Amino acid sequence: MVKTFMSEKEQIKIDPVAQAIFDTLASLGPGKSASPMDVSRAYAALRAKPSDPPDVWRRYLNAVKQQMVHLARAGSIEIVRKGQPVDPNDFRGVVRLRLPMKD
Repeated sequence: MVKTFMSEKEQIKIDPVAQAIFDTLASLGPGKSASPMDVSRAYAALRAKPSDPPDVWRRYLNAVKQQMVHLARAGSIEIVRKGQPVDPNDFRGVVRLRLPMKD
C-alpha cells in the first residue's frame, strides 16, 4: 500500500488495466520487462470466470496496449524494442514494457 498525503476525495482513481501493468512490472524486479501479452494474461486471470475460454486474455490485449502507450507518454513506464526504449508515439514490431531505468 502506498501512503499518500491526499484525502480520499483528492486521490485519482487509477485504471484497473494500468494497475495490472504496474503490478506485473513491480513483481518482476528492476530492469526486467514483460510483454503486453503477459500483462493481459495476468489481468484476465484476476477477472476470469469459470465459464470463460482459456484465451479470454485476448479480450484485454487492446486495452493493455492502449494503457501501455498512455503510461509511456506520461513517463510512468518504458516501451522497449530489442532492449532499447522506443518513442511511444512511433513504434512497430514486438515490444516489451518495463519500469523506467534509473540513471
